[in-house]
Amino acid sequence: MDIEIKTWLFDMLNAISEIESFVADRPLLFANYQADLRTKRAVERNVEIIGEAMNRIMKKDTSIHITNSRKLVDVRNRIIHGYDSVSDEVIWGIVVRHIPILRAEIEALLGN
Repeated sequence: MDIEIKTWLFDMLNAISEIESFVADRPLLFANYQADLRTKRAVERNVEIIGEAMNRIMKKDTSIHITNSRKLVDVRNRIIHGYDSVSDEVIWGIVVRHIPILRAEIEALLGN
C-alpha cells in the first residue's frame, strides 16, 4: 500500500480515537452530545479530518473500499461549506453507527 494512503488511514484512525475519547466519559446519549458545544465542535472537526483523508484516498486509489466513503466526504463538505446547516443528528449517527465500522475497516486495511 502506498505510504500516503497509509498516512491518511492513520490520520483517520487518530481522528476516530479522538472522537471516541470525547464521548467515552459519559453515557452514549444524543442529549449529552447535543448539550455539549465543545464536544460537538471537536467531533465535527474530526469528522472533517476523516472526510478529507477519505477524499484524498479516493482520488489516489479507487480500489480502496471503505463503507460510505462518499458520504464521509459529503459530510466533511457540509461541515466546512454549509456550517449553518450541519445536523447534530447526522453527526451523532456517524459517531454511533459508522465510526465503529470505519475503525474496523481501516484496521483491516492496515493489517492490525
